Amino acid sequence: MLILALDTTTTAGSCALVGDGSVIEEAPSDPGRPQAARLPGELAALLERAGLTLAQIDACAVGIGPGSFTGLRVGIATMQGLAMATGTPLFGVSALDALARIAFGGSDRTRPTHVATWVDAWRGEVYATLYEAGRQVEPPTVTRPEVLLGRLPDGVTLFIGDGAVLHADVVRTTLGDRARFADPVTPMLAGAMGVIAAEAFVAGDRPAPDAIRPLYVRRPDAELARDRA
Repeated sequence: MLILALDTTTTAGSCALVGDGSVIEEAPSDPGRPQAARLPGELAALLERAGLTLAQIDACAVGIGPGSFTGLRVGIATMQGLAMATGTPLFGVSALDALARIAFGGSDRTRPTHVATWVDAWRGEVYATLYEAGRQVEPPTVTRPEVLLGRLPDGVTLFIGDGAVLHADVVRTTLGDRARFADPVTPMLAGAMGVIAAEAFVAGDRPAPDAIRPLYVRRPDAELARDRA
C-alpha cells in the first residue's frame, strides 16, 4: 500500500511517500517559489526518486488545516486533481492531528501525557487543541496563548508547532517547569499525515476527492468583511 501525502498548512510545507504505514521519504517544499508552480514538480520528483509512478499510488492525503487559507486551497486542489485523475481516495488530515501524532511517537519512557498543538494564527493568536494520551480532548480553537495556558490541566504539557515557537516566552513564563517543547518543535507534517491516512485506508475508509473540506477554525477575512458590509 502506497500513500502520497502533501502538507501546505505550514509556510514551508512538505510532501511524503508512505508505504505499509511507514514513511519511505519526506521532503520539504521550496518556500521561495509559489505553491501552485512548485507542487506538481515536487510530487513528481518524490515519486521519481522512489522509482514509482502515480499509477502505483493507492491513495492520497492532504493537510486540511488550520493554516493559510491560500495554502490550504492550493494544496487541496492539487491533491484533488491527482486523486481524480488516478481514481484513488483522498484523505484529509488535520495539521493538529499530525502534530500530535509526531509528539506521541516517542518511546514509552519519553511519551508525554498531555500535548498542546499550536499553529500560528497571526494577530497574536494560535490555532490549538489539546491531546491526552494520544486522544483529542478539546475541539480546535483559535485564541490568544494566555487564554489557553490558563485552562491547561495539572502536570507537564508538551508543546509542538510553529505557534509554540512564536509564543515560547509566554509559555515558559506562565508554566515554568511544567512546560516542555518537542524536538523538533516545528516538524514536517506530510509523513505523519500519510501514516494517519494509511491507517484509515487499512480500516476500510475510501473518501472521495470531492468530499474534502478545509479546517479553517477561523472564518476567512473575506467572509468577515462581507458580514460587516
